[in-house]
Amino acid sequence: MKRYFNFSLTRLAMMLVALEIIAISINMFYAPHGVAAGGATGIAILVQEVFSVSVGLTTLIVNALMLGLAIWLLDKETTKRILLGSLLLPVFLAITPQIMIVEDRLLAIIVGSIIFAVGVSINFRIDASSGGTTVPPMILKKYLHIKPAIGLFAIDLIVCLFNIPVSGIEAFILAVFSIGLTSIVMNYVETGFDRKKVIYVMSNRTLPQIEADILKETDHGLTIHQVLGGYSGEPKEMLMVIVEHGHFRELVNRIHRIDPVAFVLVTEAAEVHGGNIN
Repeated sequence: MKRYFNFSLTRLAMMLVALEIIAISINMFYAPHGVAAGGATGIAILVQEVFSVSVGLTTLIVNALMLGLAIWLLDKETTKRILLGSLLLPVFLAITPQIMIVEDRLLAIIVGSIIFAVGVSINFRIDASSGGTTVPPMILKKYLHIKPAIGLFAIDLIVCLFNIPVSGIEAFILAVFSIGLTSIVMNYVETGFDRKKVIYVMSNRTLPQIEADILKETDHGLTIHQVLGGYSGEPKEMLMVIVEHGHFRELVNRIHRIDPVAFVLVTEAAEVHGGNIN
């Protein structure tokens, strides 16, 4: 069993913080308003609403069942990754008081979604998991080759649908809204808020002039790629420029002043490491 708990102290500390953040989002924002936004904790909220069973206890039961499936149908590494979180999250749910901090239902779900997304993102960063309904999508991927995102969405949607008979249509709408907001926030938390734009530039006649202007007048990161024209088959040069969001439009305008018909392709860079891009 020791190999299952082979965590560094830093990872363990971060995991404990992440699980407590998740527990706060559930016990202080979702559960008091009876909104089940998917997952094992969503099932637990529904059970609490109908049978008055504590969220922590139901989560423990669901997680234990999912762990059993993981041990039976998945590999040891996957089981190892979800084991600790599966056992500890119910503990944090049990010791974290369930109180209504925000009375407005919509505001509570917005704040709860953001807090929940932060907790889950921290877990993802350290390759940890709180288990629960993340297990069935892994099984579906292994045996039926269904993408985990699709499997998880289907399970969360089913849990959300049960809001209708238990807490009403408004709770269902809020639950679906919560899933969408959580995904957006997680995307930013995981990849960082300091995003960049990547601009690819090609020009038949004025590329050297554009290149010289960028190097002389700006301090953006610049790389020259040797490429082949898809139709002509001729060798060409393409510039790749990494730029801050605030300077993106200014640079595009600068390029088009030099060559109004220059080919400009813009993509989002979630993360940039190394080098000087300022």
